[in-house]
Amino acid sequence: MENPGGGGMGKRAFILGGTGQIGRSVGLRLLKEGWAVTYASRRGNLPDNARSFDANAVSLDRDQHGALARAIGDGADAVIDTVAFDGKHADQLLGIEKTVGQFVVISSSSVYRDHLGRTLDEARENGFPDLPEYMTEDQSTVEPGPETYSTRKIALERRLLDQATRPVTILRPAAIHGTHSTHPREWWFVKRMLDGREAIPLCFNGKSRFHTTAVSNIAEVTARALERPETRILNVADPSALPVLEIGALIAQAMEWKGRLIPIDMGDPRFGSPVGWTPWSVPEPFTLSTEAARRIGYTASIGYSQSIKEICEWLTQAADKDWRQQFPVLAQYGFPLFDYDAEDKFFHT
Repeated sequence: MENPGGGGMGKRAFILGGTGQIGRSVGLRLLKEGWAVTYASRRGNLPDNARSFDANAVSLDRDQHGALARAIGDGADAVIDTVAFDGKHADQLLGIEKTVGQFVVISSSSVYRDHLGRTLDEARENGFPDLPEYMTEDQSTVEPGPETYSTRKIALERRLLDQATRPVTILRPAAIHGTHSTHPREWWFVKRMLDGREAIPLCFNGKSRFHTTAVSNIAEVTARALERPETRILNVADPSALPVLEIGALIAQAMEWKGRLIPIDMGDPRFGSPVGWTPWSVPEPFTLSTEAARRIGYTASIGYSQSIKEICEWLTQAADKDWRQQFPVLAQYGFPLFDYDAEDKFFHT
């Protein structure tokens, strides 16, 4: 398969996890640029935002032996893997590389560690990592292994970077946001507002800055990377790393909520009540440099303030269903996200 460069006209893209939050956005972007897109997922359905295009969908259980090779057939100019998780998934991609022009694979910025080896994965047990602001791709990472989400992601990265003979772009996003998510951090605010909470506490005085990444910006970096195939690692993040207080204010505006956001001077939630702890709450900034992505032509297509209204509308429509089933990653947090009794007790003491 010839390595693609330039525009997408006549090129074929195969997206693993095509119906998920990232796959939907990447697929739509490539369709608009003239790519022929095949969406691969367990159900094999076509995303609703692709139905007006001449796109294809295939059912795929990638863990069945030979299933990926059969699904991709005679190949693709680009394979975009939005759901690769570990070294086993890397081996699956290496097994089809003779029929692939290049790969774009989603990893995570959670792989970064500080000089003591601390990461986001174990921050509640070991303390928050001491990381520089606007980390570059050269920041130290965890070692590969089966222990945590991040060590598995690094195993995926290393295997591909060390062994692939085709160009591989590894993308490291931060706190991903957009519709059709199984981990919509915004639900922490939206549910409180829908439930009629009049005051919402924010720990660390609402100053926490955990860089956000719009799925449309992941799609933008993907499109630019496909124009210039090479092996590299790229951070992906929004133009600004907003503090939690500003994120909450934007959500309140989108929801037309008239209550109060109350910054509280509270220490590390590891040592006490999770009152005011949001999914973006960190004691120190966690921010990414996107200079490397900008060097290949990346310009953020959207910022958080532009994306939040659509997210809130989508979440509001989902509010009549069990959020634990709809948002399973949120439901797996190790403490209650909506402990209103604890909040009421805090406000009345």
